[in-house]
Amino acid sequence: MASASTNQASLLLQKQLKDLCKNPVDGFSAGLVDESNIFEWSVTIIGPPDTLYDGGFFNAIMSFPPNYPNSPPTVKFTSEVWHPNVYPDGRVCISILHPPGEDPNGYELASERWMPIHTVIHIAYQIHFTSLLS
Repeated sequence: MASASTNQASLLLQKQLKDLCKNPVDGFSAGLVDESNIFEWSVTIIGPPDTLYDGGFFNAIMSFPPNYPNSPPTVKFTSEVWHPNVYPDGRVCISILHPPGEDPNGYELASERWMPIHTVIHIAYQIHFTSLLS
C-alpha cells in the first residue's frame, strides 16, 4: 500500500504535468516514460537560440522521489551533452536539484538549492534558460 506522502506526490506530479501541458515552456517538453509511473518523466530540451546548443534536441529522464516535493528530482540526460554541469553518465548537477538546506561545502546559498515550493516548470526554466544550456 502506498504511503500518504507517495499519494500526495503522485497527485502533485499529475497536476504539474497537466499544468506543463496547458502552459508549455518554450524549448521544453515532458511526458511519462510509462503511463503507469508518474514518478519518471521523459523530457526533451531544445537548445536555446544563439548558444552552442542552438537547435539541438536533448533527451533526459526526470525521476521524482516518493517524498516529492520535499526532496528534489534527479535529471539525467540520455543524449550526449558536453557541459560542466553534466557528469559523463548524464546526471545533471545544478543548485536547484540539490537537497534543501545549507550546502556542507559552502558553495551554494540555501536559497539556490531545492525548496518544496519549486515545480517542474522552475526546473525547466533553470535548465533551459539560466544555467545548463545557455
